[in-house]
Order: sequence, then C-alpha cells, then structure tokens
Amino acid sequence: MNSFVTKIVRRVVPACIGLALVAGAGFAADAPIDRTKPPTLGPLKPLKVPVVQTQTLPNGLQLAVVEMHEVPVVDCMLMVRAGAAYDPPESPGLASFVAGMLDEGAGKRSALEISEEADYLGAQFGTGAGMDHAQIGLHVPTARLTAAFDLMADVALRPAFPDSEIVRQRELRKNNILQLRDQPTAMAPLAFHAILFGAAHPYGHPQGGSDASTAALDRAQVTRFYQTHYRPANAKLLFVGDITMAEARKLAEARFGGWAKGAVPARPAGVAPAPAARTFYLVDKPGAPQSVILIGNLGVPRSTPDYYALRVMNNLLGVSFTSRLNQNLRELHGYTYGARSSFDMYQQAGPFRASSSVHTAKTDSALIEFFKELRRVRDEPVPAEELAKSKAYIALGLPGEFETTQGAAGRFLDLLAYDLPLDSYNSFIEKIQAVTAADVQRVAQKYITPDQFTIVVVGDRSQIEAPIKALNEGPVELRDLWGQPAK
Repeated sequence: MNSFVTKIVRRVVPACIGLALVAGAGFAADAPIDRTKPPTLGPLKPLKVPVVQTQTLPNGLQLAVVEMHEVPVVDCMLMVRAGAAYDPPESPGLASFVAGMLDEGAGKRSALEISEEADYLGAQFGTGAGMDHAQIGLHVPTARLTAAFDLMADVALRPAFPDSEIVRQRELRKNNILQLRDQPTAMAPLAFHAILFGAAHPYGHPQGGSDASTAALDRAQVTRFYQTHYRPANAKLLFVGDITMAEARKLAEARFGGWAKGAVPARPAGVAPAPAARTFYLVDKPGAPQSVILIGNLGVPRSTPDYYALRVMNNLLGVSFTSRLNQNLRELHGYTYGARSSFDMYQQAGPFRASSSVHTAKTDSALIEFFKELRRVRDEPVPAEELAKSKAYIALGLPGEFETTQGAAGRFLDLLAYDLPLDSYNSFIEKIQAVTAADVQRVAQKYITPDQFTIVVVGDRSQIEAPIKALNEGPVELRDLWGQPAK
C-alpha cells in the first residue's frame, strides 16, 4: 500500500548472523574469481506465498489471517476507509488529524499510559492515515498479543479525543505547516497535487491540512469524522504471524464484535481537470541552493490491468540505482544525488511523477535530461538486456518482502485495501517475467504524456525563471506553496 502519514516510532532490531569458523580451516578456490564482471544469476525459484484466510463478523468487519509460525510474533493491522480522500472540502487534513489523535488517550488510558503500556508489552504501535485509508498497526510477541490487542481495541473503538491533546496536536501541526515553507522537497508535492488534481478532486488538497483548516480544528469536527467513518463495515482487520484463524476470530469477536454497525459513507468521487498543454509552475524560494523538480501527469489506479508492465517500465526508468534517470542525472552529469520516478496508485488514478533536487545553476540542464529520458522510454524499444535486468530486479526482490511478518502484512494489506485477488502474489513473478519490450513501450506511450506534463519547480526564481523560459518547452506560471497563483 501506498506510504501513510504516521507517528509510529519504529525500533530497529538488527538481525544477528552467526559465523562458525573452524580453527585452522582455510579457504581454497577451485578457480580464480573473475571480478571484472558480476556473477551470473541463477534461475528464479518459485515463490511460496502463505494463504490468506478470510471471514466476516456479523457486524460487517472483514477479518483476514495469514499464518506464519516460524517466529513467535504477530502483526495486526486495522484498516478503515477514512484517508485524506474523505476529508470534507472545507477541512483538508482532518482525516490525518483524526487518525493521529486515536492514541492520544483512549478508554481509561492517557496518551502517556498508552505509550508506556506498548513499551511494557514490547510492542510497536502506531496510527496514521494515507490517501485512501487510515490504519492502526500493532507488532507484538505472540505471548503478549492478548494484552496488546486490548490496547489496540481501546484506541480503535474508544478514543477520548481530549481537548487538551487536540489543542496540543493542533499547535504542533501549525508549526509543521510553517516549517514546510523552508522545505522545498515538501513544497513541490503540495503544489503538484493541487495543480494536477484541482481543488474539487479528493486527491487535490493537502493531506496534512492548510493554515486555515488547521486553525479551525476542534473536538466537534474530530468526533463527527470519527463517528461517520470508523464503522465495522468500513474496515478490515488483518493478522499476520504466529496465530490461527480460530484464535484471531476469538480475539476479534471479543474486542470488536460489539462495534456498532452504521451507515457506510460512499467512496469519494472526483474528476481531475482535463489535461492541459505542458506548463511550468515555479514556486519561488529565494536563495535556495537547489531546485526541486517534479514532473508528471495523471496516472492509473491500483486496479489497472497494466500494473505489471508499469512496474517493469518504471523500474528501468527511475526506481533502481541503475535506472535511466539516475544514471543520466547523477552518474553521467552530476546534477543531483538521485533522480527517480513513480506511479502513485490509489483507489482512483494517482499521479505519475519524476523528480529530483538539482543544483540551482543546472536547473534548465536537468530539465533537458529529464525530457530526453521521458521521451526516449516512449519512443525507443527497450533493449533485451535492460528489460531482463529490470524484470529480475523486481522478481528477485519480492521474496524478501515476505521474510518477516511486518513485510508480509504490508504486501497483503495492499491487496485488501484495493479489493484485489488475495492470491495475486502466487502469480506475481510469472506476470512480471511475461512483460515484453512491446508492453513496456505501450504503457510508456499510454501513461507518460510529455505534451501534457505538469512541471513544478521550487527554487530561486531570480536564478531559474529566465533559463527555463529559454527552453521553449512551455509557458511559465508562478504559484505559491498551495499551488495557487502567486500574488
């Protein structure tokens, strides 16, 4: 699932690898190693993915369980259709604020007590919201699951929303928004989404709120949003780890079986503005030593049948270190520390984006190289060796994502979130391997549209405006942090 705004503080527990060395033993090689070229990859092994079991409780809560008994830990995720797309038009940022408030006091526990109990249980616990969904996440040793799940149920079903915490979190958010003005890498996506989707689209407003909407936040808004959207028929509960369906169902029924039903809000609908001719939108940041470049157009929803071809195409374009964008802008020209591209896939079509931070004096030169690569992937068939490497990169990386309960939970949550077949990963590698050079060029031509690019550049206007105009690639407009015409 696409990344969400989160408060969880993760503990990183390093893996310990034991090396058994026999005293006096030496290492002998049958033949010298040729270090001038990388080793040849062996054949891909079949990926065995655990089965997803599903049931539905009488109140409409969907339950999914993935058994992984190798390690005595369990990950539990409650996902609710209550992401930023469900924000009221007059209250951008409300969904993420409500999700962040869930563990700031719940049941008989204060915010501090919730944090202390999670620590005592050895649990990782957090709440947050992304574009389409809000989530409550728990990672805990199996022996402490019952107590930790009690805590999770309190947070999900009995949040207190104390006025004192609402005021505190509101002030923190105000400060965060003020700080955005000093963070060009955060400014560019805000302006880009507002321009690409427009204010009437559920994806066109800031997930973290605006100055005005944050100032207006109060307990009545928070409670109303929670009561409207946090309903069992609007939610899915996933267990991954050392647990059976019978055990999970018993826990879920005991803690969530009494969750009152209620009307489920309709999914938000929105139509993005009709594609316009390629335009540059400058957000002025006087004195900035770098320019943040964000180029893109409307992309695809997660349900697209072109998902696998897009994964392969985008990987060779701007995901791996050896991708075309990174090799060109970083390795060949030295304009940046990194350049990348992505398709953000949501319930509805999200954006295609190519981005980088470049030295101010090289802004126009970097744009030329961006356009070169974005046009080349459309116009020229991908060489067989590059295609094979891109497919191997994706296929070889997938098994590692199922090595831990946390990784597996993230992958299965993506399927649950967008109502995709729960056995999708069983055929994932085969479908990646089936992508052809013609498929890559077809989806590039269909979903990367240079003549309709929205191009946001955050940087020192006095240094970059004239060189960008001299490119003659499109008109230049001035916008503010929120993507509105600059005064």
